[in-house]
Amino acid sequence: MGWFLDASLAAFMPIAAARGDMARVAAWTAHAAALRAALDGEAWDGDWYRRGWFDDGAPLGSSTSDECRIDSIAQSWAVISGGGDPARARRAMASAARELVSTETGLALLFAPPFDHTPLDPGYIKGYPPGIRENGGQYTHAALWSVIAWAMLGDGNQAGSLLAMLNPINHSLTPSELHRYKVEPYVVAADIYSRPPNVGRGGWTWYTGAAGWMQRAGLEHLLGVRIRDGFLEIDPCIPDQWPGFAVTLQHLGCRYDISVTNPHGVCRGIAAAEVDGVPCPQNPAGAPLRIPLQRGAVSCAIRIILGSRQSQ
Repeated sequence: MGWFLDASLAAFMPIAAARGDMARVAAWTAHAAALRAALDGEAWDGDWYRRGWFDDGAPLGSSTSDECRIDSIAQSWAVISGGGDPARARRAMASAARELVSTETGLALLFAPPFDHTPLDPGYIKGYPPGIRENGGQYTHAALWSVIAWAMLGDGNQAGSLLAMLNPINHSLTPSELHRYKVEPYVVAADIYSRPPNVGRGGWTWYTGAAGWMQRAGLEHLLGVRIRDGFLEIDPCIPDQWPGFAVTLQHLGCRYDISVTNPHGVCRGIAAAEVDGVPCPQNPAGAPLRIPLQRGAVSCAIRIILGSRQSQ
């Protein structure tokens, strides 16, 4: 919640500034700075960020915890909010990948180990059996936030492999996987169970909230296609083995045909781009390509080559 508040303050500051409410901007800026200092000072556990504290002051999501040693959300939002110390945030994400993601089971857990015997009260999640839903199962919202965080860190390999793991169709590629998953392979499940005898079994399907985050993780963060402030922004972060991809986007009557090639095997970086055959000016390193949005029954062909400027 601390990282989310930090992200919310950052999102609202430009709105307040545009309205001339500089007193509010100043108050929010000071509060955000104090919040970040507190989070990095008190919530850092050594290899990851803690989830919180119990009423008696005992840490939750700490290496000293017998149950819920590490939580996914605190690590991802340290990146997504932009508030975490960069080195610590990357270290926290590496810890989450090591502790919570299993290629053997194909699951990315919310936290581990699940609550079972602790006398402490973490809230309603303890009411679920261990490994079910929020009690240490795969909770798809949180796993998708990890995809977004890896893409924001520029690691397309981690982001791409995790998104593929979360793709429901990949839980039903063989008859044995289908019988394990037991739910529809063509819609997003809110959760997948992680403990025997239900390892890999899907839970609540047709979950529109998680489906929305899956679309945003894939389209806006891996493929890097987003609409913002009157511009079409393109800033891909893909696995370095991808040869490229194509996207067709319809917006305000205009059709955008986007073709991205990756001849140099990189995750991120635009070496060259052109719109309708006209080369685009070079943006600062790391900046997305920004194209003014158009209206009406027109089309726009966008061609992008990934790589560094030296690799053109």
